[in-house]
Amino acid sequence: MTDGRIATARLGTTGPEVGVQGLGCMGMSFAYGPADAKESRATLERALELGVTLFDTADAYGRGENEKFLSPFFRVNRDAVVIATKFALSIPPDEPTRRIIRNDPPYIRQAVEASLKRLDVDVIDLYYMHRRDVNVPIEETVGTMADLVREGKVKHLGLSEVTAGELRAAQAVHPIAAVQSEWSLFSRDIEANVVPAARELGVALVPYSPLGRGFLTGSFTNADKDLTADDVRRQQPRFTGENAAANVALLEPVRTVAEAHGASLGQIALAWVQQQESVHGLPVVPIPGTRKPTRVAENARAATIELTKDELALLEPIAEQVAGDRYADMTFASAGRE
Repeated sequence: MTDGRIATARLGTTGPEVGVQGLGCMGMSFAYGPADAKESRATLERALELGVTLFDTADAYGRGENEKFLSPFFRVNRDAVVIATKFALSIPPDEPTRRIIRNDPPYIRQAVEASLKRLDVDVIDLYYMHRRDVNVPIEETVGTMADLVREGKVKHLGLSEVTAGELRAAQAVHPIAAVQSEWSLFSRDIEANVVPAARELGVALVPYSPLGRGFLTGSFTNADKDLTADDVRRQQPRFTGENAAANVALLEPVRTVAEAHGASLGQIALAWVQQQESVHGLPVVPIPGTRKPTRVAENARAATIELTKDELALLEPIAEQVAGDRYADMTFASAGRE
């Protein structure tokens, strides 16, 4: 970190240069209960001051409301930010727990036009396929995304929660800058196949939920007490009942390392993710989500923490002991199809 700003990294061999840590913006208008718009706007400004330049959203977050919320900030800071958004996942208004996935070309074209309008920009810097529709050949999906690049509507392509085989098939059609997947001390399934494939192909990893959706900060103990009724984590196995109680106990090694560094649990969890760049030999740009300026500054400081071999060894067993899957339906994740 130079002058309080984080370092930069390139997203793969073809993608944009960004801060080594991005910002997940979903919670500013979706999924994690009520948000304060003024505080969220201050968080965006503080992130940019710290060198965070990759801002991540999706058309599914609040059914487009998240993109709309971010658009004034993007408009004022257009030359300084890298805008990442996604298509493919929709949530029916009358069935908030249901997910519909579409990867077909007509839908992609409809989705990109809608996102461009909501974001109020001429081009999207990084456009992700949010989830994989196995009924549509990935070559067809990525072929349409590549057409958007040629038409000047999109600059770079990304994929979210794809298998190693899907990534290789996509890369054969058009260069992929980044793969987004859950990766944290609690979630390491992508290391078996996806990470080696990304390294081989020159694709960056953009870990979402690097703090285990807040679990790794140590602030969570019980879904009924800690989460509002509209918080999506109430539907996720790791946050419920006996699973939650078992997972809280797994934080003790994180707490031990945090005390040695004079750091928070969240900073150690983020430092672990950042350090996977040197462990696995590929660019890794996590996108922790927050709605507080103080928290985004805390997160950014994690980019300067280097864990020792002994500390990495102490943290190594955590993931295999986690109780509960990432999602109730793992077919939405790459690990469910590997």
